[in-house]
Amino acid sequence: MKSIILSLLLILTFTSCAVYQSENYTLLTSNVYQQKLSEPNVQLVDVRTSAEFGSGHLAGAINIDINKDDFSDRIKVLDNSRKVFIYCRSGVRSNKAAKRMQELGFKEIYDLEGGILAWGGKLVK
Repeated sequence: MKSIILSLLLILTFTSCAVYQSENYTLLTSNVYQQKLSEPNVQLVDVRTSAEFGSGHLAGAINIDINKDDFSDRIKVLDNSRKVFIYCRSGVRSNKAAKRMQELGFKEIYDLEGGILAWGGKLVK
């Protein structure tokens, strides 16, 4: 019985790091997202509105609103061969953005599970 419980705990530990992963899209918990942001050559994109961005965002983020007509044109400015970290308020819009970015050929997309509401770190204005 103890070995079964231990096995289940190990499985939960390893699967909770990346909540969802497809070929080039990974949904990450806040802790893992924060760790991976410190890697070199990352691009950080806030896909919320400019008003939301102005009320507080992650340090180093650029704002490209997923709901604007020019989203695809603006996101193409990024290097699609480099890692891109995206987030929104709760995760819905960033998931939509990730799908569009996949269609545009982005190779590594990391999304913050639960959005900025789940973020445990500091925000800048």
